[in-house]
Amino acid sequence: MSLKERRKTHSVQVGNKFVGSAWPILVQSMTNTPTEDPQSTAEQVKELCQTGSEIVRITVNTPEAAKCVPEIVRLLERDGVECPLVGDFHYNGHSLLTDFPDCAKLLAKYRINPGNVGRGNRHDENFRRMIDVALKYDKPVRIGVNWGSLDQDLLARLMDENAARTVPEDAHSVLMEAIVTSALESARLAESYGMASDRIILSAKVSEVPDLITVYRKLAASCQYALHLGLTEAGMGSKGIVASASALSVLLAEGIGDTIRVSLTPEPGASRSLEVTVCQQILQSLGLRAFAPQVTACPGCGRTTSTLFQELAQQIQAYLVKQKLSWQEQYEGFEDLKVAVMGCIVNGPGESKHADIGISLPGTGEDPRAPVFIDGEHVTTLSGGTLVPDFIDILNKYVDKRYGKKTAAKI
Repeated sequence: MSLKERRKTHSVQVGNKFVGSAWPILVQSMTNTPTEDPQSTAEQVKELCQTGSEIVRITVNTPEAAKCVPEIVRLLERDGVECPLVGDFHYNGHSLLTDFPDCAKLLAKYRINPGNVGRGNRHDENFRRMIDVALKYDKPVRIGVNWGSLDQDLLARLMDENAARTVPEDAHSVLMEAIVTSALESARLAESYGMASDRIILSAKVSEVPDLITVYRKLAASCQYALHLGLTEAGMGSKGIVASASALSVLLAEGIGDTIRVSLTPEPGASRSLEVTVCQQILQSLGLRAFAPQVTACPGCGRTTSTLFQELAQQIQAYLVKQKLSWQEQYEGFEDLKVAVMGCIVNGPGESKHADIGISLPGTGEDPRAPVFIDGEHVTTLSGGTLVPDFIDILNKYVDKRYGKKTAAKI
């Protein structure tokens, strides 16, 4: 942990993965295909897993969807996909898990929303039925509170208690309190039914950044359950990315969070996998995990009227993405590689020296030559029309020399 010691939590096994402070912070995602279509759902799960999602959730909302879970699992096994599959249950989860035992057996975890398992006496009865199935098949659960579907009976109770106080809190503060209380009381209720604390993960999702930080700080201070972080309904494009990164980074930097998801609304027809890439970039930017080599590149200014450095940065980034799969089979630890592609003499040499390997391209009016630095030392200077392939050749040799030795030593 390079920022702050992570909060100590229980370790929860989810399929072949582990969630908790003893383990790396995991990346999660969720399909948006109809689960009743096992082929498209399995294909999307596979795509998400290949991008880097370590746990994938699917909607299980109808009898037809529950019936299709075994076929989805079969298709994933056929293709060698070993990513744990989580069932997302709302309203009728107690019936689906009871009526479709093959679905219940094959899912790696159940997500239960305590706000919509029923009201009054039905709430505890339906909740217990889901916990009983989890106990029967030895499955962990995520008790996932969401402010858009909060337990209204609980909220009314806390509002009444607040009104009776000498100095009442504002309604929004009570709402935040209700979210935390719902998660904690539900977890303790599950434990009273026999669920072990190391089989429970909590989440408490809201859509505003300050609220998410407040809620998770309260949760983290009140329990040792593993926590799943995510801004619900984050939005599209840059808004969703920036909001999610802002909220999650604050919490992760404080050591809070054991698994994360960035709930982006994809562009029509676009791949769902962008949310996985964003999760990975958040964790890598904070120095918490390494998923792929990183390229540092300057934004450009009046000194860099040539587009050469932009083109080179783009080509190097694309090359690293392309090489990732083959390098995974050849080299161990290459994910922490840092490459710098800079555009002029002001910061170029310095940034290149800080990277593992870097090149400082000539800016406007500078000598049309590009010094290359490896591990902080100037090793050569490139120029001419073969500059790009020459640098890529140097990069390949560096990767093989640095990471190939590690792999050979391990063998």
